[in-house]
Amino acid sequence: MKKLLLVIGLFATTIISQNKQVLYDFADLPQSLLLNPALENKNKFHVGIPLLSGFSTQIGSSGVVLTDVFSVDNQNINDKVSQVLNSLTADDFMMLNTQVELLNIGYRLNEKTYLSAGFYQEIDAIGYFPKDLLVLFSEGNDAFLDRSFSASQIGYKFDVLGVLHAGITRKIDEKLTLGGRFKIYSSALNLESFNNTGTFTTVQGTNNLFTHYISNVNLEERSAGFIDSNDEVFDDPNDYLKRTFLSGNLGIGFDVGVNYHINKQLQFSASLIDIGFVNHKKNVKNYKEEGSFVYEGFEYEFDANSNRDFWEEINDRFNEELPTIENEDSYISWRPTKMNMALKYSFGERRSAICYDNSYQDFYTDAVGAQLFSVFRPLSTNLALSAFYQKSFSRKVHAKVTYTIDDFSYSNIGAGLSMQLGKVNFYGMFDNILSYGNLSSANSVSLQLGINFIMN
Repeated sequence: MKKLLLVIGLFATTIISQNKQVLYDFADLPQSLLLNPALENKNKFHVGIPLLSGFSTQIGSSGVVLTDVFSVDNQNINDKVSQVLNSLTADDFMMLNTQVELLNIGYRLNEKTYLSAGFYQEIDAIGYFPKDLLVLFSEGNDAFLDRSFSASQIGYKFDVLGVLHAGITRKIDEKLTLGGRFKIYSSALNLESFNNTGTFTTVQGTNNLFTHYISNVNLEERSAGFIDSNDEVFDDPNDYLKRTFLSGNLGIGFDVGVNYHINKQLQFSASLIDIGFVNHKKNVKNYKEEGSFVYEGFEYEFDANSNRDFWEEINDRFNEELPTIENEDSYISWRPTKMNMALKYSFGERRSAICYDNSYQDFYTDAVGAQLFSVFRPLSTNLALSAFYQKSFSRKVHAKVTYTIDDFSYSNIGAGLSMQLGKVNFYGMFDNILSYGNLSSANSVSLQLGINFIMN
């Protein structure tokens, strides 16, 4: 039962990648400007339908899936848990990212300049599997004498924030387009813990059966927006929603992008997204444990008249030698910076699409290419490499198929469709579609949906 509770805890408390390879540079969608502000479009004006223009969610695990533990077979669940723990590494993690657009607008200032702005709310979280501590909790220390279990594997970050942004796409010449986006972050909630140190070791004892060493511990947990000034937890969701719009802990950031036509059919693009930070000053509560502790048990002396409390003595010594220090010091939390690079080759039938100035611009009906994505995390950098094929069935209907290799899977196939009826655009994109028949065995799942009003 202890092992079952352990795994349930893993799935419940450690909350995938923010890669949107299907959306990137697809069908002139306004949302693709959030992935690269330099991507070109033929639009004169666009406005997203509030709350409906852009919804995306992505969930995944690099180390374990539900069927690893809860599959129906004759194997004992304790054995399954042991196998899962043995297969984990310190680099395995679980992640969650969800974005909801409340506002997305754009306007063509002139032939070379397109302006865009908006506001979205985001939940972003990552939790690394602390393999050493999970093994210690599950198996106990009796079978691991003289082995040091490290606290450095403890690492997590959870953010709830709103992002107010404004960007510009500027065509320099027929080949080069540059873009930039300025962002103001309003953090409603931040929980994080990284750069921890310390070990726990059990050896054969001299004065008792075992001696336990907790050595050189330095653990720090930081939080902002979770506990109020009266040390009460914010339990009303409305409190968090209100703080996502310029009333939480504030920060700034920016995106930069480039788009370059090597020739009429070959195009290179790249971007850096979320280069920024949040300065947490409000409702901050931090905890730090620092020190060492050696425990050999105690020699019990039976005395019916004694009021000695052995456990209280141990607790007092533990708190003295390994104290927990609380403070409300402000701190800076860096946003997870993303990088995109893509090479696209267009071919097939040449067609004309109406442009913002009522002229017609030639485009090719087909394209193939590759995209590299990375996101910089506190303990590692996560990479994804995608190959894609795009097809324009008409000026109003476009499709894209991707094949991606990343930390979660080597068989991730995604697909997207964009359709425009009059001035209304509908789009939908799904990732890892081969796993939809059995989601419990999927390492990752993601989708993006939206409705825009676009004037060409």
